[in-house]
Amino acid sequence: MDAATYLDSIRLCLTTSDFVQDVEIVRETSVENQGFFRARLRLQNGDFLEVSEFFVVEHDQVVTKEYRHQWMDPTRQQLRRRWDNAPHYPGLAGYPDHVHVEAESRVEPGAPLSIVALIQLLETETGA
Repeated sequence: MDAATYLDSIRLCLTTSDFVQDVEIVRETSVENQGFFRARLRLQNGDFLEVSEFFVVEHDQVVTKEYRHQWMDPTRQQLRRRWDNAPHYPGLAGYPDHVHVEAESRVEPGAPLSIVALIQLLETETGA
């Protein structure tokens, strides 16, 4: 797999998901073995979700290196969850991956999370 093919798979996931109503691609770039994707989504329930992922392709496998996915209410005032791997909670299990749940101050351990895996997770949780 190359970076352009992986970007195609992200776009396909977002446009075919029953969980996602609208997609605004903010930026996407790719070179042979790396890429970046950022989009703003409106979900079927009206919520807002912004996704971003920087990835590399190593030995034909995609590896998510940096990500930030923020899910908010329709007004974009109330955080539902934010998944990211910014290295600012070194004492947390799974460092640097973590999730902010309903508030910046409520931080829980996380795991690496690509955009496609996030959409699959949310579809499962919401029954979409």
